[in-house]
Amino acid sequence: MNAPLPSFSSTLSPTLLHDRLDMLQRMPIFGAIRADALEFLLAQTRLRSVARGDFFFRHGDRALVMYVLETGRVSVRRTWGERELVLRSLGAGDCFGEMALMDLSARSASVRAESDCTAIEIGPGDLLRLFEHDAEQFALIQMNIGRELSRRLRVTDELLFRATMGEKPAGVDSVFQSL
Repeated sequence: MNAPLPSFSSTLSPTLLHDRLDMLQRMPIFGAIRADALEFLLAQTRLRSVARGDFFFRHGDRALVMYVLETGRVSVRRTWGERELVLRSLGAGDCFGEMALMDLSARSASVRAESDCTAIEIGPGDLLRLFEHDAEQFALIQMNIGRELSRRLRVTDELLFRATMGEKPAGVDSVFQSL
């Protein structure tokens, strides 16, 4: 069951808040963001729990928020004809859905919980409040998201180039895992 939970940073113990801030600062999207700005952002956000086997979202859904996975594992999936392919697996400390904060397009893939998961949900309104509070830190997050998307695009370009040239990863029939 997908259950949104209320904003949580004001109810956190100092230790748990420190752990969340530390996790965020180790992520490319939130790297170099000051702790006070992250704490302000966390105060705006919500937690979302998703049970094993349920989806955070599906390909084609309206994209409204990004997620920072706090606990559990998810798989990013796409369907091609009758085949469902796993594009990547993510664990605690990874984020997904960040394209929702950059464009107005529908979800480009589905994300399924492979175990019970808890994730921090960050929407455009949360970032707008950060912009109003600290425009410089907001701009750094936006640039970091752009850098992360660019990094992923470079990896995808390389995989596409190699596949076009007929090269397959060693010991694998496909770049993706077929289900």
